[in-house]
Amino acid sequence: MHQRISHSILDPLIGPKLKAIYPYLPIPRRFPPEGIVLIGHLLAITGAIGFAYSLSTWWGGWLAAFGIAGNHFADCIDGTHARATHQCRNGGELLDHFTDPLSFAYWLIGWSVAISRLDFGLAAVTILFATAVLTNIKAKLIGEFSLAAFGPTEFKTLLCLYGMVIGVLHWNGISVGPIAQLAFIALISIGTLQLLINLITSVREVNENGPAPDTSEWQTVRSESNPKNASSQVSN
Repeated sequence: MHQRISHSILDPLIGPKLKAIYPYLPIPRRFPPEGIVLIGHLLAITGAIGFAYSLSTWWGGWLAAFGIAGNHFADCIDGTHARATHQCRNGGELLDHFTDPLSFAYWLIGWSVAISRLDFGLAAVTILFATAVLTNIKAKLIGEFSLAAFGPTEFKTLLCLYGMVIGVLHWNGISVGPIAQLAFIALISIGTLQLLINLITSVREVNENGPAPDTSEWQTVRSESNPKNASSQVSN
């Protein structure tokens, strides 16, 4: 398994406090941690719906913040539950890492729907998944899954604060459309810059700390199109 290291600024402040709540939750010990991952994913979808309605309703921004906060809480306790009940599985970790970037994509798409700029949403999602792919390939090459100082926790916190601010402004009758669009442009700009910096530093890091480069050729394996023929060849 890869070594997991977080350089997050907020993780040491938020993570332990959320995990400390776990013993007081009425979660059955036989409940699979994958179920918590699913609940967190549904909360992420809830947050995306909130973002989509954040500029047309007073409750949209608050629903977005609620969905994001709930998603992060589930993300913090799923591993805790797996370890406490001896249900740690590679499949559970795969699902956890698979759904994380999808959650962010939902929120970015919801935000872009609110400002009627799906082109901005496409750009933001492209940057998001490029960052996710870069992180995972780097982890494979150096055996270390690392999170940056401004990582998922910081991003979720920023989105939560944005949702609450939008909710307050909308409640007070302040037009939030231009603010939402400028904030999205700033998000895309910062994400692009961070991706370029991470790409440069990651290439340097895998060259310095990774294993010897794989110089082998791809092996092409021809699969049998007819299972009956394959079984008859084996019996013969």
